[in-house]
Amino acid sequence: MAEKILLKGNELLAEAAVRAGCRFYAGYPITPQNEIPEYMSWRLPQVGGVFIQAESELAAINMLFGASAAGARCMTSSSSPGISLKQEGISYIAAAELPCVIVNIQRGGPGLGNIRASQSDYFQAVRGGGHGDYRLIVLAPSTLQEAYELMMNAFDYADYWRNPAMILGDGILGQMAEPVEMKPYSPILNIPPKDYVLDGCKDRAPRVIKTLILKPELGLVTHNEQLQAKYRKIEQAVRLCEEYEVADADIIVSAYGIPGRIAKGAVKAARGKGIKAGLIRPISLWPFPKKAFLKAARTAKQFLVVEMSQGQFIEDVKLAIECKRPVEFLGKGGGWYPTQEVILEKIEQMLRYSKGAGQ
Repeated sequence: MAEKILLKGNELLAEAAVRAGCRFYAGYPITPQNEIPEYMSWRLPQVGGVFIQAESELAAINMLFGASAAGARCMTSSSSPGISLKQEGISYIAAAELPCVIVNIQRGGPGLGNIRASQSDYFQAVRGGGHGDYRLIVLAPSTLQEAYELMMNAFDYADYWRNPAMILGDGILGQMAEPVEMKPYSPILNIPPKDYVLDGCKDRAPRVIKTLILKPELGLVTHNEQLQAKYRKIEQAVRLCEEYEVADADIIVSAYGIPGRIAKGAVKAARGKGIKAGLIRPISLWPFPKKAFLKAARTAKQFLVVEMSQGQFIEDVKLAIECKRPVEFLGKGGGWYPTQEVILEKIEQMLRYSKGAGQ
């Protein structure tokens, strides 16, 4: 049986990365993710890895480009404004088809905002926040056990698909602590050999990794088409979500990350009152688990989206159900947290309204 350890979320993500074989970390301090670089600064040297506190977020992400091109399992982490500064480098890494893992422990925005938890970086994460047509594999844990396991899986997804993967958390996930079963790293994919890395060419033909492709036809256009074909394959292979009490639900609550955990409690409370509520909690935000939503829309009467932002995740829910059912919204930006009681009150309000409207 695996040992159980009590760790803060940020420290746990760092330990999971080390156990998954991460041997290079570059980052820059920003609250509320500072425990990740602090932990990596002493932990990586213990396993023969390299820790660098870069001079800026821009420098850190470009160091990942180099480390990944050399074949290292590598990662960086930051919080909202810092992730914004990394966007150009993330676009370069995606274009070069290099694997890496990026952790965003979100804080309130826009601008410098505050250090309270938020989910207002959703668009940036799932739409590709930098320039050009690219995608990140985005995973959103709701418990520290899930965070530990998804962090290790993220390295496998990144290596297998040669694509950046992001763990999208928030200040609550990063700062909370709970016991976690420290399972040993076990690959979830058969990772192919890294036959693209720049490791010296004494016994092989030279290799080039670049993102500057000046010719449009048979050049950048073709490269973009190849990337899109890869993204379509990822969409078929990675569609993760939790479904709870969905089969007979009249009201489907949907939330991700920490609000998803809170929403599950609200659904349980609603069921205790005889309300047929259910939960769909996406775990992969991109690719988005569209089929689960579309299937639920065939029988459910209403949807409720809960998120710690002014409304970003809700757009993907509406697209997934093809606007076949009404969708209510519960959310605010800037560091607002939902409670189980507030979500339950909203569910009851929706139920009263639907009865009054004769649905």
